[in-house]
Amino acid sequence: MKRKRHGGPPFVMLEKDTLHKQEWKQLTHAEMIAYIYIKHNYNGKNNGQIPLKYIELKGILAPATLKKALVGLEAKGWIEKTRHGGMYRYYCLYKLTGNHDRVR
Repeated sequence: MKRKRHGGPPFVMLEKDTLHKQEWKQLTHAEMIAYIYIKHNYNGKNNGQIPLKYIELKGILAPATLKKALVGLEAKGWIEKTRHGGMYRYYCLYKLTGNHDRVR
C-alpha cells in the first residue's frame, strides 16, 4: 500500500552546495532562471523528457534571451537537448546532466 505524502506546497529542489559552486556563479542570470524552470518541470522520472515551453517564461525572459540561456546551459554541461521542437507542434525536451547538480 502506497502512502500519500502530505507536505507543504510544491517546490523546486536546488541544493545549497550548488549555489556555492563556482560553476553556478559563472552562469548568467538568464541561464539560472532557465535552469530553475527546467528543474521545475522535472518530476523525478522524466529526465531526458523534460519539456520547457517558451510560454512558461513569457514576461520573464525574451525569446532570444531564453534561447541564448539554453545554448549556454548546454555548452556549460548543465543540460542536454534530447529532442528539438518547433513553435507549433512539439516542445523541446531536455535532460539534466547531473554534472553540477544532483539529479534524483
